[in-house]
Amino acid sequence: MLKDILKRLRKENGLTQSQLANRLGVSQQAVAKWEAGLSAPEPHLLLPVAGIFHVSADYLLGREGGFFGNLLPCGVFSPVPVAGTVRAGYGRDAFEDIQGTHPADVRDPKNYFYLTVQGDSMEPYIRDGDLALVRRQNTLLNGELGVIVLRGGEGTLKRFFSEDGKVLLKSFNPSTPPVELSGADLDGLFIAGKVVETKTRW
Repeated sequence: MLKDILKRLRKENGLTQSQLANRLGVSQQAVAKWEAGLSAPEPHLLLPVAGIFHVSADYLLGREGGFFGNLLPCGVFSPVPVAGTVRAGYGRDAFEDIQGTHPADVRDPKNYFYLTVQGDSMEPYIRDGDLALVRRQNTLLNGELGVIVLRGGEGTLKRFFSEDGKVLLKSFNPSTPPVELSGADLDGLFIAGKVVETKTRW
């Protein structure tokens, strides 16, 4: 169960409930309730929690045995290309160069790629230099984290929201304001994929 996995991972990584809460921007009481099974993290927090412990969101949900979606059994990895960089911000081309490969626990590696994150707009959950594992797809549900390429080829990693003909791109960093796109601003915009996992490089 999530509560047991979360508690075990926290202890294995030497974190107190307060330390984990501070990294996630929630209260210590919230973490205590998760571990007691009285509540669960909000869906948008699953990816940051997984990133802290260097596991997938599916692993947090207890799906490490057998095949679940595109994941391999725990401990089996495939090489996935590191395709370049993406800004956690704006003003730079999304894909710059091929930087080799990095292992990922996915069944169909051809449908995935890594990008190296640059910028601080997704802190504290995703930091400059982190690797983002991206599944190739051209749609996102509201609230999902994805790689969005803007007009002119500028790429950014943001939470995606769409309503009434407008697109809103939100950061995790509260100091970075959201960006609203509509009308001609949407010309040339496309979704490169959904971020399914991030990894911190030391």
